Amino acid sequence: MTVEPTTRAVIDAMTELFPRVGVNVHDAVEARQVIAQIPPLEAAPQPVHAVEDRKAGEIPVRVYWPGPQLGLPILMYFHGGGFSLCTLDTHDNVCRALCADAGVIVVSVDYRLAPEDPYPAAVDDAYAATRWAHEHADELGGDPGRLIVAGDSAGGNLAAVTCLRARDEGGPPIAFQVLVYPATDAAMDSSSHRENADGYFLTGDAMRWYWNNYMPDPARREEPYCSPINADLHDLPPALVLTAQYDPLRDEGEAYGARLREAGVRARTVRFDGMFHGFFGLGAMLPAAKEAMAVVCEAVRRV
Repeated sequence: MTVEPTTRAVIDAMTELFPRVGVNVHDAVEARQVIAQIPPLEAAPQPVHAVEDRKAGEIPVRVYWPGPQLGLPILMYFHGGGFSLCTLDTHDNVCRALCADAGVIVVSVDYRLAPEDPYPAAVDDAYAATRWAHEHADELGGDPGRLIVAGDSAGGNLAAVTCLRARDEGGPPIAFQVLVYPATDAAMDSSSHRENADGYFLTGDAMRWYWNNYMPDPARREEPYCSPINADLHDLPPALVLTAQYDPLRDEGEAYGARLREAGVRARTVRFDGMFHGFFGLGAMLPAAKEAMAVVCEAVRRV
């Protein structure tokens, strides 16, 4: 299967817009400045009932409500960006869609970024924010018994690791995990890393730059809270794992889903053929992105 022309045009446009980290941009601050200047991908934000910036302790979060009703599920969202880039704003459209279409309260987490704050800062923030949401569920209008974690790419890593920490540290209870092309293995030695290292937006050079920022010590990259593929995966919440055919992270995401199932965890893996890393959230441009969002929202509603 080859990349169809519309998808190729989107890949090429995104490659032109975004900084080529690890190649001609090596400074995270410079890369963030470039990303901040990229115009919104959608003409107008999807409406939701209310949006409010808050603090989960010391961690900035943005909360989205689908309506005034109480007792709604709470979905924690951790944005992608290689642990080094992106913000609450870059993933605002994703959080709005999840809020409106799945009917959940979304808490988007502005975790600390590398290289200024390397591993385990992002892990600590993701877990602390999830504990905060559980403890303040009534204040948020949510149901503490229906807590979900979700994220894309680096955020998928943080969602997976938050489930590990919640199991290992006695809570909070998590009902479901949504992992969108998650980074699960810092070894970067799968077939998809070789096959898709160039030409599909996310590159092998960028992945090496991201991991060098986040975990500068290669000897520690096998730690389960860094590379969750190496963890004991028993007694974790049910999972939905989304992958993309032309993504360097495809194989490690699918391997993580398989390892969850081997550990007795109910885990569904859905590959989007013809798609690339970063397609989730591009519903204004790609029908497959709309389909991926619908798959996620349907799964969240079922939970």
